[in-house]
Amino acid sequence: MSTTTKFTAAIVATGLGLVTLSACGSSDSGTDAAGSKTVTLVSHDSFIASKGVLKEFEKQSGYRVKVLKDGDAGQAVNKAILTKDNPQGDVFFGVDNTLLSRALDNGLFQPYEAKGADGVLPEYRADQGKHRVTPIDTGDICVNYDKAWFTDHKLTPPKSFDDLTEPAYKNLLVTENASTSSPGLGFLLGTAAAYGDGWQGYWKKLKANGVKVVDGWEQAYNEEFSGSVGGRKAKADRPLVVSYASSPPAEVIYADPKPKTAPTGVATGTCFRQVEYAGLLSNAKNTEGGKALVDFLVSKRFQEDMPLNMFVYPVIEGARVPAEFTAFGPQAKDPETLAPARIADHRDQWVKSWTSLVLK
Repeated sequence: MSTTTKFTAAIVATGLGLVTLSACGSSDSGTDAAGSKTVTLVSHDSFIASKGVLKEFEKQSGYRVKVLKDGDAGQAVNKAILTKDNPQGDVFFGVDNTLLSRALDNGLFQPYEAKGADGVLPEYRADQGKHRVTPIDTGDICVNYDKAWFTDHKLTPPKSFDDLTEPAYKNLLVTENASTSSPGLGFLLGTAAAYGDGWQGYWKKLKANGVKVVDGWEQAYNEEFSGSVGGRKAKADRPLVVSYASSPPAEVIYADPKPKTAPTGVATGTCFRQVEYAGLLSNAKNTEGGKALVDFLVSKRFQEDMPLNMFVYPVIEGARVPAEFTAFGPQAKDPETLAPARIADHRDQWVKSWTSLVLK
């Protein structure tokens, strides 16, 4: 969900019949004047769709789509803000609730109420009344654990934030840098939601208990976490990682042969809910094409295509979710959340304090 450093489907998509939307789009520059039949979507690197879905939009709308991928979510949002007067595209997808206020405060989006937006579940709606962004997907950032490791060591996996500071879990957790990674930031915000002003005290305990910090999700999950395919190949020694509630289904879906149960589990008391949005860029050159594309992103066709490509949940009422998600990666029943205004007021200072406390 972002940054890519949400559960990046790009890692597991290679050779599995999935395509980035840019593979189906036009080779045009994306700087066409109004009336162009090319519409450009700017996104983070994790944006993926099944083959044929984009072509269906192109056939229905008459617009060709070009996708411009711009790094992880934080990088992509910052670049979009810097280029807002002469944007690289027409629609931006992938700004999440941890960074939404930055985008809105900088005037990144123009108002547009997407067709079908009334079908979005109320808990995911934001910026109501102004309609500058449309919710597209959601997911939970949570600590994942390696089931086999805990079985072999006859240790019960942690269930909560408090558990992670216990001596039994010393030197077992790897997380991402909160200043460079979306799940890393989400995990920090989860602790701020859980502990309020006491979050720094919590992180002092976590640091003393040997938490390891790496730059991003790919390194944490695929190189440091013993429960992932990549981690097993790398002989990783950390059986706890900050990832997503939807990571265990991926470990089943892309395994060969498929196991009957997921090799990884989720510490459900460590989850923070993330929501991603799309919006029509303020100075979009093809506003009509951009509106049509935003409409499609919130359509049932696209919403039901997302889970097995980007490992996120749909946000519209009635959208089907794959059986693997229900069995192995259900959404947290009581995730931590923070009001967008509170994130806006404190995010930068929290990250600065976290960096000074944990990395120095």
